[in-house]
Amino acid sequence: MKQKIVQVFNKSRNELPKYATDFSAGIDLIADVEGESNILIFPGERRLIPTGLYVAIPEGYELQIRSRSGLALKKGILVLNSPGTIDSDYRGEIGVILFNTGTEAIRIGNGERIAQAVLNEVPQLLWLKVDKLTDLPSTERGQGGFGSTGTIGVTEPIIVEYPLSNQDNSFKNSDDKILDE
Repeated sequence: MKQKIVQVFNKSRNELPKYATDFSAGIDLIADVEGESNILIFPGERRLIPTGLYVAIPEGYELQIRSRSGLALKKGILVLNSPGTIDSDYRGEIGVILFNTGTEAIRIGNGERIAQAVLNEVPQLLWLKVDKLTDLPSTERGQGGFGSTGTIGVTEPIIVEYPLSNQDNSFKNSDDKILDE
């Protein structure tokens, strides 16, 4: 697997992050929580979690910060601006914005794996200004966006009405047809 050297200063009490497996794309970032306290994230709340890491990302690269799938599924914890970008000229501490989508408060303690970081090569774009919109090359999609390409295998949405009391264990769709549970 291709590797790239990244300089790092670790002010935390934790070891440097490691890849969970030989073929992991993301390296696990670890919370650096001072003392014996925890950071509490209530439902619907976002918190900036420190890592104690300062890095020098190579020029032409970014470090993307992403949610951990286990935290997302089991606890409803997401990286809010996922993927977050650490630019190559940033030298401050890496902080991770976590958001609690769940129904219970979550405690983040020192040494907990809170996110994943993925190093990506990022070429900078160069704008080539055109004078008119029609000067852009046309495509089949055109200006369609936000769902304009449709869905796979479904031409119309299926609408299911959920009754307040479901005594017969069935539901009705928009055509008043009974759907078995």
